[in-house]
Order: sequence, then structure tokens, then C-alpha cells
Amino acid sequence: MQIGIDLGGTKIEAVGLEAGSMVGPRRRLATPRDYDGTLDAIARMVAELERETGRSGTVGVGIPGVIARATGLVKNANSTWLIGRPLQADLERRLARPVRVANDANCFTLSEAMDGAARGVETVFGVILGTGVGGGIAVRQHILEGINQVAGEWGHNPLPWMTDEERAAAPECYCGKTGCVETWLSGPAFERDYAALAGARRPGADIVRAAAGGEPHAVQALRRYEDRLARGLAAVVNLLDPDAIVLGGGMSNLPDLAPATAALLPRHVFSDTVVTSVLPNAHGDSSGVRGAAWLWPACHAGGPDGVS
Repeated sequence: MQIGIDLGGTKIEAVGLEAGSMVGPRRRLATPRDYDGTLDAIARMVAELERETGRSGTVGVGIPGVIARATGLVKNANSTWLIGRPLQADLERRLARPVRVANDANCFTLSEAMDGAARGVETVFGVILGTGVGGGIAVRQHILEGINQVAGEWGHNPLPWMTDEERAAAPECYCGKTGCVETWLSGPAFERDYAALAGARRPGADIVRAAAGGEPHAVQALRRYEDRLARGLAAVVNLLDPDAIVLGGGMSNLPDLAPATAALLPRHVFSDTVVTSVLPNAHGDSSGVRGAAWLWPACHAGGPDGVS
């Protein structure tokens, strides 16, 4: 059995997989807001899965950050109680086995490349459009982290081909820069853009319903979002030229976002043809935890190592 753990800022999810199928119940609990509590919760979930299934398992963990190769400590995590901690080493001691840890966006991408929307595709760019904006790269079902472990972090590049209006209104990003892709394409950014058009803030789901009813500001906010997403992903295509782009995160549920984005890509990609597929994800909010489980079978099945 391959056990996957998705360690999020608000919840921890655990699943067991065998040959890509779920084994035993899918487990979720609220994420403790401290380090020791997080270790305890993960160890308890693993033990419960193994007890209920009668199987032992490998363990892969997706986290909102990475384990720095130089130090073995967590960096770039928005769950701040993990930063600077030896999470992988501590989990290995608690669980008495090797543990693989990867960025949650990389886990999402690996899941969709292994048995999801981009199954059988050579180069996949996975996109997370949620509270933040992230991404991951899988080549031949192999996560590409890069030498600095930031491969796929397109959300902290500037939005390409800004209009004069966008340059004047470019929001500040928590990373210290201005006008990052994340500040235009996150869920909060979508709500902020609607508020700038309509003069009143509404939840994203309400904006989508209003657009379906033809409310002009809501329709305009959706069209602007699609255009900005296409520009951001065109820059990715110009650099990486992936076979497929898979959309994930809450904002990926916007109506017809994948086909709308695909239709707009040719305006910006430096090619007379654009055949890159833009796809909705296959596994929904389970994709990340499935990808964490796949960190092991990608290696054990005789294929490439799960993480580079």
C-alpha cells in the first residue's frame, strides 16, 4: 500500500492506494497549529490506515513548501510553524521508515501525470489557482524540482504584457514584489478585481452566479481573469513548451476556464501553432494527496524516482 498525506494549512488528508485504487477510508482532520501536534496527527493517521486495512505502507507527504536539500529543513511554507523544522527526519523517526516529502503543487502535478487528466503525456505543467497561485512540472511522470527547488513557481513572476491600467494598479505581493501573477489570479485577486469594477466586494461563487445571469461587471471580471490566465500561461509555454497544462485549485472550477484559456493562448505564444492541451484536473481536491502517495510507486514500479 502507498499512503499519501496532504498536509495543508487548514486540513490534513490521508489515503491509501494500491495500483491507483483507494484502499480503506479517506481520512481528514483539522491541521493542528503547532509542529508537534502536526507530527502526532500524521503518525496517528498512518497508524489508523494500516490498522484498518491490515496492510503496511510507504509514506509520501505533500506540504505547502519544500525540504531544503542543503539543510533538511522546511522552507517557503505558508504554514509557518513548519518553517525551519526537520519535518522529514522527524516523521521518519516517528514512523520508523523512510518518508518522501514534496511540494503540494508538485504532488498535484504528479497525480495528474500518473493517472489523471494528463496520463501518458510527456511534459505536464500543473497549475494551482486558489488562495495562492503555484505550479509544478512533471516530465515522464517525474517531478522536476530544479536546483533551487523552485521549478514551476510561476505565481511569483510578473504578469506578462500588462496594460497601462494594470501597471498603475499592480498589487503588492507578500513576497515583496509588485504585480506577481498570484496577485492577479488567486481567488482573493478575482474578488478584488470585481470590487474594482463594481464598487462592492462579493464572494467568488456569487460573482460566478452573477456572470451566469449576465451581470456586466461579473462577466467583465471573468473575461479579465481568463485573459490574464492565458497571458501567464503563454509565458510558461514560451519557456517550457509543455504537452499539457492541468488546472487545479478552487479557481479552476470557473465555468469553461480550460477551453477559454486554450482559445486565448495563441494571442501570446511565440508560435504560429499552439497545440498544448489545457485540461481540467481529473481528481479534484484529492489530486494532491494521491500525488503524495505516488511519490513511492513511481520509484518502486521500476520507473523514474518520484522527485528530482
